[in-house]
Amino acid sequence: MAGVRHAVVVTHTRLRESGTVVSEAVEQLRQAGFEVSIIDNTEAPEFGSRPPVVRDDTEIVVVLGGDGTILRAAELVHCTSVPILGVNLGHVGFLAEFESFQMSEAIRRVAEHDYSIDERMIAHVDVWLPDASEPLEDWALNDITLERADRGKMVELSIRVDDVEMSSFGCDGVIVSTPTGSTAYAFSAGGPVIWPNVKALQLVPLAAHALFARPLIIGAGSTFAMDILDDSTSDGWICCDGRRQRALPKGTRVEVRQSKDTLRLARLSGAPFTNRLVTKFDLPVVGWREQARGGADGGAAVRHGHVFPEGAR
Repeated sequence: MAGVRHAVVVTHTRLRESGTVVSEAVEQLRQAGFEVSIIDNTEAPEFGSRPPVVRDDTEIVVVLGGDGTILRAAELVHCTSVPILGVNLGHVGFLAEFESFQMSEAIRRVAEHDYSIDERMIAHVDVWLPDASEPLEDWALNDITLERADRGKMVELSIRVDDVEMSSFGCDGVIVSTPTGSTAYAFSAGGPVIWPNVKALQLVPLAAHALFARPLIIGAGSTFAMDILDDSTSDGWICCDGRRQRALPKGTRVEVRQSKDTLRLARLSGAPFTNRLVTKFDLPVVGWREQARGGADGGAAVRHGHVFPEGAR
């Protein structure tokens, strides 16, 4: 007789109370042979703490919600090999594999082990408080933000790469993101999109008062270090994935590098990341100039962003 299969559903209380999607998903998982546990509204753990994770025999974590819910679920599988499958019930749902209307297919594929694993890079962060003998440690799937604690002032930072000082400036803060987080806060702040298979970290300054304050991208073997200068007009504030956070005094050093751990996302299709990027951001793959010119030229062909008159194809 086969052993019991365990699945964990992570969602919101409001989704459980406002409709039938969650209950239907749980029932379908049970009909597929899973013993199901439900976790919702997980409180953010303290920065540097080690929150409890899912049971060792958990086969998969199914997330019903948006990307924020997936970030909560990531805490439940951190340092484990349990994969996450996201079903988007939120807005953009960049990390989700399926939309809500595809729920039945998603659960069927999970039950049949018909999925692949996408390993996502995680960032490790060490926070060295002044006079500390050892650092506070945390991590992020998306990003680590180091910001001003005083909303009316700037935080003065020194930026180093591999212990070589590159710049120092007053700013609202900086974002250090993984490739996964490059389409989130860092993107909104003007950072580039980094494909998930690129092992890199990027640093994006926020409203830096400096002549050179462009995003920086380093390889996975390198380390960013940010010092809150002693003469900063504001203390600092650190936050990982928009959840685990704490105040930082002047004189603190924050170091970010690639973690040895990864997050395992269950993927049910072989569609490349580019497809997801175009779909989720609704990118205009044909520019407005080509659209206007195509109508005016009476049948001109548009190829790869260029217009070819009839007879030149």
